[in-house]
Amino acid sequence: MPKASPLVFFLMFSAVGSTLAEPLSHQQPSAQEMAAKLGIGLPRLPWHLTDIWWRFENPTANFESLEVDVTIDRDIPESYNLYISPVGIAKINGLQFYGGLQTNVNGWASKQSRTRVHPGRGAIFSRWSHDLKQPIGLSHVRTVKGGLCESAGYEGQFCSVRRTYAWKAGTYTYSIVKGDLELIKEKPHTWFHCLVRSHKSDFTTYMGSLRFEGEDFTFWDRNAAFVEIYATSKIPKSGIPKVSVTFGYPRLNGKAPSLKSAYAYYNSEKSPQCAKTSVEVDKVVVEVGSMFLPDKKGVRHQPLVIKSP
Repeated sequence: MPKASPLVFFLMFSAVGSTLAEPLSHQQPSAQEMAAKLGIGLPRLPWHLTDIWWRFENPTANFESLEVDVTIDRDIPESYNLYISPVGIAKINGLQFYGGLQTNVNGWASKQSRTRVHPGRGAIFSRWSHDLKQPIGLSHVRTVKGGLCESAGYEGQFCSVRRTYAWKAGTYTYSIVKGDLELIKEKPHTWFHCLVRSHKSDFTTYMGSLRFEGEDFTFWDRNAAFVEIYATSKIPKSGIPKVSVTFGYPRLNGKAPSLKSAYAYYNSEKSPQCAKTSVEVDKVVVEVGSMFLPDKKGVRHQPLVIKSP
């Protein structure tokens, strides 16, 4: 059998290399440059670029778990403050919590140290006190080794766990799962665990836990997700990256609840308009890109026709 010449091998490998897709770029002009071009000012951070709401037919009794898949189409560097929250607002027995993935998690280095650190990208899980006014301390927090925590009142009284997690382009499942019971002064309290599973590696990472008052819980009749640009002392004025984020249909206790309605929410008075939302069967896609002028100022609701799985 005749041997292929070096030229043939070069052409073969060149053809293969030319078919490889170029990485998607996150780059675009700064928020200040885009706003100046449109002749508008920028509101104070944080900016909720869009909020997605699913309203279900009924609340979910005997709540055990919430899972939401999220797909990020490109790598986003830590020079941005991007918060992708599959659980934007949720309530069990009226107690509010949220969580997701951030390019820059930050918080206290430990329960003993109140020194704020900025270790980079990771995951966050926070809850608020029953009335948002009563302080909620670090006794409600369980961190992993090297994990961060915080208890403060600058967004209502809350406590939080955070952990570094090197997420990048790909699909992840963000989960809140009911855990162990603890009796405090003979009253039941329950720990809920935050987990993130990478679909590429099929590995699940434990992010930390928060304690909630009670033993039996009912999840309310809705779920929210959002994409946000936020401020940190490390990066007080973040840019807005180009990115496409796809939120899957929420699963409660492992099942998809019946949907009553869904919509995307925008507020041009509190955030520059640079996100557009669409539906792909049972998934919601948020495309973040160039800034644009809204059709009208203020609050805008976009109905979403989502097919239940």
